[in-house]
Amino acid sequence: MPSIHRRDFLAASAALSGLAMSGLQAFAQTPRRGGTLRVSVDQAVSKLNPLVTRVNPEYLVAELLYSGLTRLKVDMSAEPDLAESWTNSADLTEWTFVLRKGLTFHDGSPCTAADVVATFEAILDAKTASPARQNVGPIAKVAAKDDNTVVFSLSAPFADLPVTLAYTNAKIVPAAVIKGGLEKLDRQAIGTGPFKLVSFEPERQIVVARNEAYYDKARPFLDKVEVVVFPDVSAEASALIAGDTDLISTTPPTEFGRLQKASGIKALRVPSGQFCNVNFGCDQKPFNDIRVRQALALTVDRAAMVDFVTEGFGSPGNDTALNPAYRFYADLPAKQADIAKAKALLAEAGYPKGLEATLIASDRPGQRTQLAVALREMAKPAGFDIKVETMPHATYLDQVWKKGSFYVGFYNMQATADAIFSLLYTSNAAWNETRWNNAAFDKLVFEARATADEAKRRALYADAQKLMYAEVPSIIPAFFDLLAARREWVEGYQLHPRGAVFRLDHVSLGANAPKRG
Repeated sequence: MPSIHRRDFLAASAALSGLAMSGLQAFAQTPRRGGTLRVSVDQAVSKLNPLVTRVNPEYLVAELLYSGLTRLKVDMSAEPDLAESWTNSADLTEWTFVLRKGLTFHDGSPCTAADVVATFEAILDAKTASPARQNVGPIAKVAAKDDNTVVFSLSAPFADLPVTLAYTNAKIVPAAVIKGGLEKLDRQAIGTGPFKLVSFEPERQIVVARNEAYYDKARPFLDKVEVVVFPDVSAEASALIAGDTDLISTTPPTEFGRLQKASGIKALRVPSGQFCNVNFGCDQKPFNDIRVRQALALTVDRAAMVDFVTEGFGSPGNDTALNPAYRFYADLPAKQADIAKAKALLAEAGYPKGLEATLIASDRPGQRTQLAVALREMAKPAGFDIKVETMPHATYLDQVWKKGSFYVGFYNMQATADAIFSLLYTSNAAWNETRWNNAAFDKLVFEARATADEAKRRALYADAQKLMYAEVPSIIPAFFDLLAARREWVEGYQLHPRGAVFRLDHVSLGANAPKRG
């Protein structure tokens, strides 16, 4: 399969985005105010505290209830949220953010620079266990210059700060709540977001209503949003077809074809850097031996993986976390299956008669199991005897995630190369699931984030990708296009390539939308 260049990828993104947006009313028209949007998700919303959310349904609800300093546009650039403007020092080590005036939390208390400082101090405190800690940039200190001005002092130059401050877990919460204990946010929501919490049933439904004190008086357009949990993806698609729901936030390829053919539905698709991978515990036998990891990677038919795992809605992966969707993607030779070489590497590693292993996959999303089964079959001829164990997602999160040594992961695209590397692959990554702990890789990523020189950053990130490509801390066989669907009466919704950003405050309902209480 020919390599995919970034320019071709962006052209495809534009084409698919145009397809996804077909049928929408022109944005120049004034959106209708009012109505209740019913959006379905495929997992429970177990975490309400925005600093520790972990999965897309939780990100969706947090985004409705909370705001960050910045937010991520569909083109992956930062735009103002609670901060109306920002400036930086010439050496990129100090950034100053000016807040909008008159901001208030849902309980009526003012939102000021002191709350921003307290939030980021909580995020940077390891005890909070926020994924944002390693993903908001090299922040050394946060200080309030006055009630409306926040100054970030960095430990190194960092050009991406406005983008990284839009990270999913970097939502501003009240300083008073932090002081009293963040556990309060496990069942309550005290944010500045476009909606306020009405009811919270994690396994069934979350209801939010318009925040009349939101800083943008024009938005949100909706009166309410109901987030409904559908553990069964087929039932979820059927509900949209029946008109019982208005929007599916994400749907698997197995249901996408049915939704494409259904009357009154617009199927949505956009290329993305989202991927499933096979995580190796690089600190444990047998995967602490690079030859075992390389051998298994050599069994993968990547074109077949795209067909089987993404149902054709994706592109091949090359065992690096970047694809052409990312700004600093390096176009390395496409990996090809080589069973003979895989056998030889396995024998060199001390397994001439083969190797047995149990590969664990969560049942959400279903592509995890599909990937596991495909790898099991592809690896057999090389001597790998892989048992696939599928478990409920909640069990996986509690017992396997960040603990196991051989399991299937699933990750959204991040806004920058630094963000995905710092989330998953550096030694101090928020989710250091592979425990690869490669000092050379860490050094490259650190140097790349600390320079504003475009050419130097590109070279450093290219070297980082070459290390992943060679040492295989995880197998990344394919990247997914994102798939979703909406009823024709849903207007203003764009499927975001980040996967964890939804921007439902820009959505409105057409005149033919069903009336809901």
